Amino acid sequence: MCSTSKFVSEFCDIIDSYGGRDKVMKALCYSAKLVAGYHAKRNPDLAKRYATASSKISGARATLRLIDDIPMIQYALEYGLGENEPDRVMAVLGVTANIVDLLYYPIEKVCWLAEHKIVDVKNADRWDNVNSIFWVLSVYLNLMRTMRNFSLNQEKLSCNPKLSDIDATTLAKHRLELVSIARISLDFVHAVSTLPGGYLWGGKLSTFQVGAIGTLSAGLGIYQIFAKRRLNK
Repeated sequence: MCSTSKFVSEFCDIIDSYGGRDKVMKALCYSAKLVAGYHAKRNPDLAKRYATASSKISGARATLRLIDDIPMIQYALEYGLGENEPDRVMAVLGVTANIVDLLYYPIEKVCWLAEHKIVDVKNADRWDNVNSIFWVLSVYLNLMRTMRNFSLNQEKLSCNPKLSDIDATTLAKHRLELVSIARISLDFVHAVSTLPGGYLWGGKLSTFQVGAIGTLSAGLGIYQIFAKRRLNK
């Protein structure tokens, strides 16, 4: 009973934050899409209901992202040219990722305005394609940064022949980065699937496959939040 109460308390703390709530919303969105894909031919009516639920939750997440560019601008200004990064490669990746994200958010806003017919946007489909391209670039750069950081930390750990001398928390955080690499890799697969047909595997994933990838990514994200909270205690 005590452990259940502790879990519920931790879960409530997580969804009380924007990042935690978005991870949970993402899990609900893609699990609904997963069910919709699974029942697409078995039970079309049920699949349609779950697809509608997935679409509504996805729309809610997109609406909440409308003001994400404000903290993004603050982060980019504080990051600067990556002076605090361990090497030049990390700094270049960081600055490039910030530029891409600063361009990505306004483009996503245009797509949102066009989708809800708030403003008339010419070539709305083209804007959607550009939005997908910037999403792919953003996720790819994030993946490269995470892999580079993991590699640098791995080199530092390899220089220490005695694992017993390494702080347990530091080692746990390093291993947790592997989860980040797996999660972001799933996000990259998903992002590329939204590209127009003919570009890599754009448009080739089924609803079931997208739902499975998104659900697994969200699950890993929620796990990371719990794991990081326990490491920081």
